[in-house]
Amino acid sequence: MHRAQRFTRYVLGGLFVVAGVLHFAAPGFYLAIMPPYLPQPRALVYISGAAEIAGGLGLLLPPPVRRWAGLGLIVLLLAVFPANVHMTHEAVASRGWAAPYTLATLARLPLQFVLLAVVWWAALRNGRADGARERRRP
Repeated sequence: MHRAQRFTRYVLGGLFVVAGVLHFAAPGFYLAIMPPYLPQPRALVYISGAAEIAGGLGLLLPPPVRRWAGLGLIVLLLAVFPANVHMTHEAVASRGWAAPYTLATLARLPLQFVLLAVVWWAALRNGRADGARERRRP
């Protein structure tokens, strides 16, 4: 399982870094899905992008940093969930339930929690993700 966790950390790290960079390269997409009740949407887009980059890079570092990065990414995934709900609500309102884009946004909602579980497994599960062996007491 150690190799699978390491591989997953590299994949997640890359995905989060790319997603974070996109917040800066194409902020318009992220601004469009921001719920209107949130203040300073552009700043929030940049902050969440920076957090994704930091978390993605943190997954590639030694265990103490990796664990904090994993916790941070879990918090981030929970924090951006309202934007995903807002995006789905807007898609249903403007395109209807059967539109492919709407179906994609609907599928994304439960997948956010799958991603959260994968981050937990790769970065935090049992502390074994760092390859440390369990100590036996005499």
